Amino acid sequence: QVQLVESGGGLVQPGGSLRLSCAHSGGTFSQYVMGWFRQAPGKERQFVAAFSRIIGITYYADSVKGRFSISRDSAKNTVYLQMNNLKPEDTAVYYCAAGTRVVAGRGPYDYWGQGTQVTVSS
Repeated sequence: QVQLVESGGGLVQPGGSLRLSCAHSGGTFSQYVMGWFRQAPGKERQFVAAFSRIIGITYYADSVKGRFSISRDSAKNTVYLQMNNLKPEDTAVYYCAAGTRVVAGRGPYDYWGQGTQVTVSS
């Protein structure tokens, strides 16, 4: 059974940076497309970014292009989301996800982490 554990969330001022981590266990890491989603209070879950190692492509939501970067360390079975120039509208719970049938980064995903809170506020 695949397990995903996120970390790295917290409180940051507008314009600041955070790096989220997602540790993957219980499966063959290289087989999975890894994605990040977020959900703000009262809103639907939103796609943020994804990385497909098999085809070597990254995907980003328009709202985060140029500010966020997804990467993975295969030796550590970990995927990262580097978030720069954070804005208050980036405030949300961020979730890591893994899937083997994902199309264009959006889904479907088979496994989800528990989420980590990111709050951008002065």
